[in-house]
Amino acid sequence: MKAQPDPKKRAAYSFLVLLGIVSLFSDLTHEGSRAIVGPYLLLLGASAATVGFVSGLGEFIGYALRLLTGYLSDRTKKYWLMTIIGYAINLIAIPALALAPGLGWVYACGLLVVERFGKAIRNPAKTTLVSFAAKEVGVGKGFALAEALDQIGAFLGPVMLFLVLTLKGKAEKLQAYALAFALLAIPAAIALGLLLLARSRYPRPQDFETAKEAGQASGLRLPYWLYLAGICLLAAGFADFPLMAFHMSKKAILPDNLIPIVYAGAMGIDAVAALFFGRLYDRKGMGAIVLSTVLSACFAPLVFLSGQAWVAVAGVLVWGIGMGAQESILKAAVTGMVSKERRGTAFGFFNAGFGLFWFLGSWLMGILYERSLPGLVVFSLIAQAGAVPFFLGARALLNRAAVRADGKAMP
Repeated sequence: MKAQPDPKKRAAYSFLVLLGIVSLFSDLTHEGSRAIVGPYLLLLGASAATVGFVSGLGEFIGYALRLLTGYLSDRTKKYWLMTIIGYAINLIAIPALALAPGLGWVYACGLLVVERFGKAIRNPAKTTLVSFAAKEVGVGKGFALAEALDQIGAFLGPVMLFLVLTLKGKAEKLQAYALAFALLAIPAAIALGLLLLARSRYPRPQDFETAKEAGQASGLRLPYWLYLAGICLLAAGFADFPLMAFHMSKKAILPDNLIPIVYAGAMGIDAVAALFFGRLYDRKGMGAIVLSTVLSACFAPLVFLSGQAWVAVAGVLVWGIGMGAQESILKAAVTGMVSKERRGTAFGFFNAGFGLFWFLGSWLMGILYERSLPGLVVFSLIAQAGAVPFFLGARALLNRAAVRADGKAMP
């Protein structure tokens, strides 16, 4: 007789899919805007220095504030409230950029900072909600499913706006960009509507997770901090896409109009990689993280040293594999290390550390770019390779804790 599916597991899958679709439309909105906001600000009259400063400030706020919002989500247990408020701020700010031609570049820059502020509010709480359901279906698989749906939106957003700007090619440029931002109100509204639906159908996602896992700590113990140190090194050596796009444009490796399409392709690879490494993590644990780190480290020499279009594109796609792993299994590992009572705080530290060192590493690689491309590549490789011993050390400590708890080592 065929076994009936577990109703709790089925509900957890439904919840993850629903939140994943929310992320799909959310990413369609903000990744679409990310692909065109630089040229838009320049058309509005902002200087290149202003664009760089505002982008860096927004990213810093978006990551640093997660320390506070992660802690607050654990203290208050208002995971849904913080998620909804954060999404609302995050998603309303983007289509509001359509009004910038009449209000100026200062208004637009302010909205970009507000958008990152909204993401800082929602991210630890939303990731914690996902972790509750992911524990029921397998943390690797659960986060991978959410990330795959998320990245479908990240792929469609730049493609949609590329089509809008191409079709409006004969129109005044500033008006075409404003129309593109106005159209992003549609996916933003859909994302907010689906989020409220998810809240009404699943008011207590924490009930998906009932049992504490062997080796899982009630606080933030040494394995977590070793793991976080590895994450910071990994982030420091992982270049942001604008630097790669700058290089491909400056060296005429690709035509400028094809660079957003390459980025969209990386987002598509990101989704596939998230599913693959998510399933691998559930079988191999930290070994999957080590494998993805070694593989994604290869992006730097491919992008920055070859000069051939197909090699650079291959490097960007390898970079996309790393992005898929980072957004799925890196968070899955935190879920396996920390109990649900402290997970918002853990995700807050995780995101803040990752964001800070990504910013510092990208800044250093930008300096190295002007002086020595081989130096940039060597730094990237050493930083990412340096993360591996910390991951292995965290695994060893988790294995000892698991053996003490129930006599079984973790993968």
